[in-house]
Parts: sequence; C-alpha cells; structure tokens
Amino acid sequence: MGIKILSVDDSAIIRMMISKGVKLMGYEILEASDGEEGLSVLARENKEIRLILLDWNMPGMNGIEFLKRIKAPGSAYKEIPVIMVTTESEKTSIVQAIQLGVANYILKPFETEELIKKIRLCLGGKV
Repeated sequence: MGIKILSVDDSAIIRMMISKGVKLMGYEILEASDGEEGLSVLARENKEIRLILLDWNMPGMNGIEFLKRIKAPGSAYKEIPVIMVTTESEKTSIVQAIQLGVANYILKPFETEELIKKIRLCLGGKV
C-alpha cells in the first residue's frame, strides 16, 4: 500500500506542480479544489492519507477553516500532518497556522525540491 498525499488548492496549476513533486517521490496524489471537497476526500480515504498539502486562500471553505475542522478535538484526522502551501507570508498568518497545528509552511511560488524536502521532513524522512 503506497503513501497517499492530499493536495487541497483551488489552483489547478499549483495542484499540477504538487502532483509532479509527489509522483517523483513515488507517492500517490489525491486532489481537491476547495476545503469542502478536501473533507469529502478525507472521509473517503482517511485511513490511507499520510499528509495534507493545504492552500490558505480558497473560495468557500478556506484553508484555515479546513485546518480548524480537521484539527478539532475528537477529529479522526487530527494526527495527519499538514503543510500550508500559500502566498500568505505575514508573520501573524504563519504564527496562526502553526498555532492551529500546521507541521510546515511553503510559500508560493516554490521549487519542486523545496516541496520534496518538506514532505520528507513531515513524513519522518521516509522515502
């Protein structure tokens, strides 16, 4: 059973870039274009998903609302590490995301090498 990573981002281009990096690592990528769809994918695949790559700014349910939902006490998903992949570079935003349980943070635009490095860190160096 391979490792599955969920990318939640409203940008098809960013999802494509993430997908490329994840596939280079030999992992399976699942995609969602907003927070609601992300929750649906989690509900369907939660036992298999090992990491979530999450955008902050999305229509409908944004990344912070999604994060609050999955990290809430009693959530079946709260142990899944989350990397924010976002343009939000304000220190207060980064601190807020970390306080809500984000494991790591990548600013857009990013290099595939940086993405791969942070994914490896979040998965405990498993390759």
